Amino acid sequence: MPFLSQFRAAPNLLTLMRLFIIPFLLIEILDGHYGIAFALFMLAGISDALDGLLARWLSQKTTLGQYLDPIADKLLLSSLFVVLTHVGLIPLYVTVLVFSRDVGILLISTLLFVTGTLRDFRPSVFGKLNTFVQIVALIAVLCQKLFLSTELATFRDILVRSIAVLAPLSAAQYAWIVLRRMSSPPEQTV
Repeated sequence: MPFLSQFRAAPNLLTLMRLFIIPFLLIEILDGHYGIAFALFMLAGISDALDGLLARWLSQKTTLGQYLDPIADKLLLSSLFVVLTHVGLIPLYVTVLVFSRDVGILLISTLLFVTGTLRDFRPSVFGKLNTFVQIVALIAVLCQKLFLSTELATFRDILVRSIAVLAPLSAAQYAWIVLRRMSSPPEQTV
């Protein structure tokens, strides 16, 4: 599929919509409109789930989508961490750990990709768990602003602290996987 035509693929349109939602979501948080922010975050999550399903159902997996989808996901999560830290809902150290992990992985994978050393960057088990916990924690943080609950606050705090453990742990696992794959002999083709 020609590159410009890939923008018209339904899954990519959903991903572009998710990117379009991000600034409005952040503005609503900064303005203290947590109900609208929560609705926008849920809409972004639904669009993320749907774009993958549509790509499979409609056989519209594209090169653009392979790059655009994870970029949209990271931009959404990273932006939320920054803004929620700015308004005092997530501790600064957690956001620093999340960003350090993401920037480190981005730099290493870009370097390995550009040099042709390694081109397969599937997420690790801890990486997937880390992303899942980040999403649930962000939902809990936003819900805590909508529904004052001691149990929800405790759950939110546990999730946020879990991110502080999972972010460096997943970065270490990713580094270990990359080092192991780089030191293994190349696969023989027959």
